[in-house]
Order: sequence, then structure tokens, then C-alpha cells
Amino acid sequence: MDRRSLIVGSAAAVVTGTAGMPARASQDSAPPADIVTGRPDGLNPPGIRVAGIRMLPVMGGKYKVWTKKFGSGPVKVLLLHGGPGFSHEYLEALESFLPRAGIEMYYYDQLGCNNSDQPDDPALWTLARYTAEVEEVRSALGLEQFVLYGHSWGGLLAIEYALHHQQHLRGLVISNMTAGVQSYLKRTAFIKNQLPPNKLARLAAIEAKQDYDSPEYQKIMTEDLYPKLICRVQPWPEPIVRSFRHANTKIYNEMQGKSEFLVTGNLKDWERWNRLHEIKVRTLTIGAQYDEMDPEDMKKMASLMANATYGFCPNGSHMCMWDDQQIYFKHLLGFLRAL
Repeated sequence: MDRRSLIVGSAAAVVTGTAGMPARASQDSAPPADIVTGRPDGLNPPGIRVAGIRMLPVMGGKYKVWTKKFGSGPVKVLLLHGGPGFSHEYLEALESFLPRAGIEMYYYDQLGCNNSDQPDDPALWTLARYTAEVEEVRSALGLEQFVLYGHSWGGLLAIEYALHHQQHLRGLVISNMTAGVQSYLKRTAFIKNQLPPNKLARLAAIEAKQDYDSPEYQKIMTEDLYPKLICRVQPWPEPIVRSFRHANTKIYNEMQGKSEFLVTGNLKDWERWNRLHEIKVRTLTIGAQYDEMDPEDMKKMASLMANATYGFCPNGSHMCMWDDQQIYFKHLLGFLRAL
């Protein structure tokens, strides 16, 4: 069983019926801000209404990525989803909150993910290339003095973008992401040590053999860990399940590795703690009590940046936009409205 089967199985294991939260909460959210495509560009049909969707060129036009605009307003937010290799879909909770608050938001599936082109080229899956891609997307969307929101891997990418292109930012949101891999590994080790002794011993034995595709490893992940630290809503909301189902595990394996609890991919040496002071733009960091990222790290990150605040979700996990929704959006909307 490969990792794609594992993560799809993980999602299915915690979905025991119709998801408790809809993919589109139309009664709560403003309708999408439609756009009319302009002159022919070879990517989008010209001169018609497209429900906010635009395909944008990246890497000099070699590939294209999918974006979608929701809502309209002076505060514009570009969303960076997690993974690496997942999709915008699990962020659909934001539709119920941002547009109705007069905030303009843009979904964006990173190259290789979901609705965007999916080339089979491991050389593309690097932090430097993705950072350059975000700048290409910003430019193509015509965003200036915008807010960059990043969750999980998207938060890592947002930090990297801010360190290279801060002049374009009005604000920065780093949600559920620490500033270095070593602090992440410290947290995951702590979480694993909460397992019962017999399961902890079995997990250690499986990891020692690097047998991450084994059914026993999958069982520990889906029954003992993911429902507690990824999302605590039971059953999992459908957009989360959909995002897991559409995950590109080749990207995940190349950058993260084959386990959520070990980093063996090309991100393994990523550390930015000593550069956070360079980020001067107004920033919000968000942490959660049960997250696989230590919320104390997000608190510390805010203290190391010149113009940052910290929001804590006491009942949330990694996807606290779902399992601690009221508190999460109190922090997020309060920050965005104050910009």
C-alpha cells in the first residue's frame, strides 16, 4: 500500500457518514465574485463570465495553475494550502466567513495539485521554485499590498515568500506552522509518546524499518493519531476528505517524506527562526492546543517579529478552522479587519 492509499484511508476512516459541515455553506457566504476574462491568453476562454476562476501561467508559461476569486473588498487575501501536495479544498471553511465580512479571497492550487497542471518531474518540487511560483501568481492576479495567508506547509511557504517579497504585502497570516523542522520533530516526538506503551513500541519498530506503507502503521495513524491532531471533528468535514483524496503524494514524499512524523524530504533542513526578525509587515500567527505544531512555537514566532500578534485556539487541532471555528475566525477576522 502506497502513501496515497494511506492518506485516503485515513480520511475514510474518520468519515462514518455525511460530513458534519458542507463543502459550500451557501447560506452563510457571499456569492463568488465573478470575473470576465479579457483578451485571449491561451489559458482562459476570452470574454465570458467564469465564476471567478482563472488559469495562470507559471514558469514562463510552461505550466498553468488554477485560481478562484471569492468576494470583493479592499482587503485581498491569497490562500496558500498545506501539504506539500494537497489542495485548496480543505480551506473551504473560509468561504463562510471572509466574503461576508467584505474580504476578497483567492484560492490557488499550487503546481502539481488538484486543478492545476500536474507534471511528473521531481525537480519541480522545491521550496525555491514554489516561492517563485507564488510571486508569479501574485503578479498575474494583479495583487499589490495584499494579505498572504498560509496554513501548515502553506505557512512555511508564506514565511519564505515574506523573506523574499515583503514589499508586496499588506499583511501575513501564518496558521499552524512552526518556523523550523527541528521544533516540528520535537512536537511530533512528544505526540507519539502519548500513545499507549504497546502502540508506541510498535510504531517505533515500524519506523525503524521505514515500513510506512504497512497496514499496521496506517491503523495507528488513522485510529490513534490523525483524529486527535489533524481534525477533531467527527466525522471529518467533506472538504478535508476531498483534499486528502486529491493529494499528490509524489510531491509530499519528495519534500516532506513518507511519514507525517519524520521529515526525510528536501525540507528536512529548513529553519527560519533566526530570520523572523526580518519580517516587518503586520503578521498574525495562529496555534492550537492539539495541533501537531506546538502552539508555543507560534506564540514565540509572534514575539520574534516586529509587528506580529498571536491567536490561540484552545479546542483546535491542525485544522482548527474546522474544529475550533468560532475562536479561529475571531482571531483571523479581527486581524484582517484591522489592516
